[in-house]
Amino acid sequence: MHMADLGDVRLHYRIDGPEDGAPVVFANSLGTDMRLWDPIMPLLPGGLRVLRYDKRGHGLSTCPSGPYGMGTLVSDVEQLMDHLGFRDAFFVGLSIGGLIAQGLAVKRLDLMRAMVLSNTGAKIGTKDMWADRIAAVEAGGIEALADATMERWFSRAFLDTPELELWRNLLVRQPDAGYAGCSAAISGTDFYATTATLRLPTLGIAGSEDGATPPDLVREMVDLVPGSKFHLIRKAGHLPCVEQPEEYARVLTDFMRATGHI
Repeated sequence: MHMADLGDVRLHYRIDGPEDGAPVVFANSLGTDMRLWDPIMPLLPGGLRVLRYDKRGHGLSTCPSGPYGMGTLVSDVEQLMDHLGFRDAFFVGLSIGGLIAQGLAVKRLDLMRAMVLSNTGAKIGTKDMWADRIAAVEAGGIEALADATMERWFSRAFLDTPELELWRNLLVRQPDAGYAGCSAAISGTDFYATTATLRLPTLGIAGSEDGATPPDLVREMVDLVPGSKFHLIRKAGHLPCVEQPEEYARVLTDFMRATGHI
């Protein structure tokens, strides 16, 4: 476990793989920490240099007072990558992580060779929807949203498995203030115009049963980037890396090869 001091926040991060490995960065979803990627890590090709981190207000990173702006979340990973020497990286962002990826690509294309926008959009939800969720968390903690969130995150089949409790526990043990702060960042983000200016290899991944960012939303976003690819993972919700890790890892690996990253 390592901490990077970025001034107003300290980010918990982990690097796996050799120093000379092809750089890969993972940015996880709202209400999760870097453990989101654990199911796919053993399934990725050997020799990669993989950076995972807990965004501000999540996991073991510090939780500055909110609300946060998307520009701040983008700056966090920008500074982290600069600090650790990650350039020309293959960047995988899921949900809010996908918004962070889009913002970083516009700001610092030198840091990113290709990006995977998983279960995300150029804009997610409405201001009123996020205001309601923030109010619910401030009144009753993340626990107040937990059951409804599980239904958006996972397929019906997964909701009946014992593993569901692991991910529910992961959600409710994130800091309430961090969840609310990042919710505010999502609420204020509309990347339709800026993402349409991007020209880099881009893959969109959607889950067929995603109740948070449905496949049509993901497809609409990736269609903004000329030459982009789209992949639908069936029998999966908002976190296909959890429900279908073998397919998810295979799709990432195929795209790394297609873009010449490995």
